[in-house]
Amino acid sequence: MAMASVARRRASFAMLSVRGALGSGYGVLWGSRGFASGAEENDVVVIGGGPGGYVAAIKAAQLGLKTTCIEKRGTLGGTCLNVGCIPSKALLHSSHMYHEAKHSFASHGVKISQVEVDLPAMMAQKDKAVSNLTRGIEGLFKKNKVNYVKGFGKLLSPSEVSVDTPDGGTTVVTGKNIIIATGSDVKSLPGIAIDEKKVVSSTGALALAEIPKKLVVIGAGYIGLEMGSVWGRLGSEVTVVEFAADIVPSMDSEVRKLFQRALEKQKMKFMLKTKVVGCDVTGPGVKLTVEPAAGGPATTLEADIVLVSAGRVPFTAGLGLEALGVNMDKAGRILVDEQFKTNVPSVHAIGDVIPGPMLAHKAEEDGVACVEFIAGKHGHVDYALVPGVVYTHPEVASVGQTEDQVKATGVAYRVGKFPFMANSRAKAIDDAEGVVKILAEKETDKILGVHIMSPNAGELIHEAVIALQYGASSEDIARTCHAHPTMSEAVKEAAMATYDKPIHI
Repeated sequence: MAMASVARRRASFAMLSVRGALGSGYGVLWGSRGFASGAEENDVVVIGGGPGGYVAAIKAAQLGLKTTCIEKRGTLGGTCLNVGCIPSKALLHSSHMYHEAKHSFASHGVKISQVEVDLPAMMAQKDKAVSNLTRGIEGLFKKNKVNYVKGFGKLLSPSEVSVDTPDGGTTVVTGKNIIIATGSDVKSLPGIAIDEKKVVSSTGALALAEIPKKLVVIGAGYIGLEMGSVWGRLGSEVTVVEFAADIVPSMDSEVRKLFQRALEKQKMKFMLKTKVVGCDVTGPGVKLTVEPAAGGPATTLEADIVLVSAGRVPFTAGLGLEALGVNMDKAGRILVDEQFKTNVPSVHAIGDVIPGPMLAHKAEEDGVACVEFIAGKHGHVDYALVPGVVYTHPEVASVGQTEDQVKATGVAYRVGKFPFMANSRAKAIDDAEGVVKILAEKETDKILGVHIMSPNAGELIHEAVIALQYGASSEDIARTCHAHPTMSEAVKEAAMATYDKPIHI
């Protein structure tokens, strides 16, 4: 058995070298473990090193599977870490600190004679956070013995991936199981060309060289509102144009209205039920032509910068999926079964390229569950219990069903709400805008959904996530002791209001 295995490995290495010699001359790409990535067959090959891909690779290695991860960007972490979740949160925090220093410190007895924005320093702090974290993932790969290959990977067969390497060469990585984890890309709009100068995607919005006087955001979803908040805090006049009748359509309608009012108080302007029909960048700025979504007279918006934030689409182009016959839907998403398998044996897919929420933490859960199935274990992800967070201030976080969704099911339900204006910690820190809203089945008191608008709502929501995961009732939360004074007491009080009565209102 051992001799046969050695022979197979030698044959594989020889085949790889021949392929390289026939191609560009760059036959093998050395990974973090110091041997050729294609020298022997992997148990798992992951294409994509974002939150789904790198987590899948690490988990696979931890389960004893020989694993290689291929990433085209040159740094690990994907869109999320490099030009998404992490840098945006860095700028959100920095801009919030500036806004607080300028508008709130004095009321707390902290007087500063002059507050200025040092944009290059702010960007440097953001870049430092990204750099440290990407290097951290490389360290985790080494620790867990994951082979890391830099380059663009595409399927040659159900067990072979061709990698175009950064120096123009090509190598081939083989594996018993291949996981597509290539994430998503910015959704374009007809007639609007993104140049990352005047008309930017979220990537460009994270690297502006100066604060725009006027910023127009196309799209009132998570990303658009977060990036609008960043530049609005730093002094931009922000206008959000949204085709739909509401901002963040996935949000609970009652909480959404409170949220929009909170953003409007921060001077963010909204043009809802409005579509963009033209974009002129020939002048010093940008002129957008907009009209009512239902049709009507057109008007012009002038801006220094336009941010296109109309959503994201799966990144599947050039991966060789069509040639292999991998099934996809009309939206370009790869279709998989409950074990993340495609219709092609040995090819799996996770994260943004498959149906479900396009969220980094969902992709991570997909990655873990997928490799658990590959290893013969049982994986599980409940998409109904994936929390969503908008990282503005206040934040909005939710899990489970909205009230409209509960109504649509016809189930009798109760609603419990508690305002942060009645929460002692929120009042003490003078940051009390928001509410906790809990929906529970009337007959059983089982929690159906929780929605929180508050400072740090993204941290508070996880108590609710665990509650829903284990089928808890509102009384379960209400009878659980919460430390005082904390913001989380508002969750307890909302639970009390759901099944009985709150104490503090």
